[in-house]
Amino acid sequence: MRRFISAASLTLMLFGVAAVAQVPSPLQDPVDRVVDAGLMSRYPNGDFRPEQIMSRAELAGILVRAFRLDRRASSQPNGVALQDVPPDHWAYTDIQTVVRTGVMTGYGEGQFYPNQLVTRAEAFSIFAQAYGVSQFSDDTIQEILATHPDAGEIPEWARRSLATALYGGFVNVGTNDEIFPNRPMTRADMAYALNEFLLQSQAPDGGL
Repeated sequence: MRRFISAASLTLMLFGVAAVAQVPSPLQDPVDRVVDAGLMSRYPNGDFRPEQIMSRAELAGILVRAFRLDRRASSQPNGVALQDVPPDHWAYTDIQTVVRTGVMTGYGEGQFYPNQLVTRAEAFSIFAQAYGVSQFSDDTIQEILATHPDAGEIPEWARRSLATALYGGFVNVGTNDEIFPNRPMTRADMAYALNEFLLQSQAPDGGL
């Protein structure tokens, strides 16, 4: 399974090593790869802010770009009424797309809560929904999760999708294979998942 990399360590790994090497390398910096692919962006001052926690609106935008959700068939061809995401909201189109394709869902009474921060369990589970949740048997799910000491903290609704993300190598786990499902999802966490997705997609037998 993949190892968890802290935001600080990821920053050093991504930027420090590249600065020391100063030579061309076939191993592109993961953040540069994700940014160059247009899946995430840096801030105007050039910072990536790996420790910043992600919101539901930000997650929606990233998933639409990464998985080209705007090209998927929608179960709801018409717009979805969301009281807290009016048409002039900056993420309106992306949020409409993730809801209409079933990748994300709203809450009761027409709410999406676009500014609500997401946990790792929520974000990786939604990532798996966009990627395609594997139809693992209950025994297989248990086998995948059994090596992670904090698997008992995963909400029941997230077990299958999180098992998919773990099996796909999209989750940066801890030194003892911890998942940290209840920790906030950071931009570093998402960059890790997207980088792995891009590497697999660009493999000879892959494809976006």
